[in-house]
Amino acid sequence: MSGLWNHQTADASESHEHGDGLKMIPLWSVLLAIAVSVGVLIYFNHVPPPRRRPGSLPMHWIFMYTIVTTLASYILLLGYVSRDLKRRNMPAALWMLIVAVMPYGIGAVVYFLLRQPIMIRCPNCTTELTAGVHFCPQCRFQLAPVCGQCFRSVQITDAYCPQCGHDTAEDSAPARLRVYSDQA
Repeated sequence: MSGLWNHQTADASESHEHGDGLKMIPLWSVLLAIAVSVGVLIYFNHVPPPRRRPGSLPMHWIFMYTIVTTLASYILLLGYVSRDLKRRNMPAALWMLIVAVMPYGIGAVVYFLLRQPIMIRCPNCTTELTAGVHFCPQCRFQLAPVCGQCFRSVQITDAYCPQCGHDTAEDSAPARLRVYSDQA
């Protein structure tokens, strides 16, 4: 089971960009959420209520389910934030304190509104860049394929630009970014 949660591959940064959020929750957070859930279930099932009224058992189960779901979700959120902080190079102690201490999830909302963009490194000069740039501003290294006419991003497999219709095979793109062709 730990392989599912903590399996790191060579394209780990690419998987995070494509929304693979399950790998962003650390194993400690999952285990803690399970332990707290089991503990709450045991507590509420073995502590007798002061007076049992007829029909109160369904309400007892609904209350228990709400408490367990809320606590487990909050612990999983803390785990996600702890891993996301490292990925974005933000001060972990400060943000974990804000997310954990501010009531009613306000800390999490503040974190998601103010978090920094994910940074990547230029393979040529190792300058930190925001994700989604096409060229490095320091060394003009081309990071992603772009159309030679309108300079909008294109997929590496596109034969023609989807915005302007330009033939991308005619562009002087680097060999690593050239369009695949069916020529034999």
